[in-house]
Amino acid sequence: MCAEKIRESVIAGSWYPDNPETLRNEIAGYLDRARPHPGRENLIGLVAPHAGYMFSGEVAAHAYRQLEDSRFERVLIVAPSHRTRFPSSTIYHLGGFRTPLGVVPLDFDLVQAFLEHPQVRGYYPQAEDQEHSLEIQLPFLQVVLGEFKLVPIIMGNQTYEHCTELAELIEKLCRNKNVLLIASSDLSHYHSYREAKQLDGIVTARVAAFDCRGLFRDLNDGACEACGAGPMVAVMLASGKLGANVSRVLHYANSGDVTGERSGVVGYMAAAFYRE
Repeated sequence: MCAEKIRESVIAGSWYPDNPETLRNEIAGYLDRARPHPGRENLIGLVAPHAGYMFSGEVAAHAYRQLEDSRFERVLIVAPSHRTRFPSSTIYHLGGFRTPLGVVPLDFDLVQAFLEHPQVRGYYPQAEDQEHSLEIQLPFLQVVLGEFKLVPIIMGNQTYEHCTELAELIEKLCRNKNVLLIASSDLSHYHSYREAKQLDGIVTARVAAFDCRGLFRDLNDGACEACGAGPMVAVMLASGKLGANVSRVLHYANSGDVTGERSGVVGYMAAAFYRE
């Protein structure tokens, strides 16, 4: 077997601290200020934001606090491609992901199983090269879970058809395997504080209602915004197929709540999908 090609961090020192102790303490502080919700023992999927921790760390912590006392051995993250478009989804399959807290190993068996299906058509290096939306989730997971194996999916095609196909594949390959699903997404971008809350309120209402098709329709029609629209819808659909019947919006805020600058903000949501 060839030696692994570890994927090095491209955002440590900018989007989050590059000092391990500082990073761990910052995440622990965010988690201490969040609260767990009933039903987390039957958790199937999460939505977490992907901005720099100083902007969205407080919101992300509300998602990751639900993993308190959990025993997930595998984590599948679906994240959007911000810089490159391609006709399906892609998986980095060459080796683990390094953060200041260590290397997160790949689940090579599950990664290979995904690569054998057309919904995940190989590996697009340009999609992963400088992408932050998947990596930003890893330090939180390293703190709350400790050891786990990763399946890193980046979506280039965010049509409803591909969301459905990917959700069906996730159900097929992950059923009975104790896999946590995570969608990486921010919400509206660079609207006024009041406009952002109106736009993002449409997303949170659809998510709270577990209305996948309605959410996609509103996003597609421009009634609201999310840069991880496809990952959100795919993970919602897959969570439902794997038994989730409750959707809960855990927290919402935007960058204006952190910085005080309200003329152009970015929205963030934490949500969870449970089996009740």
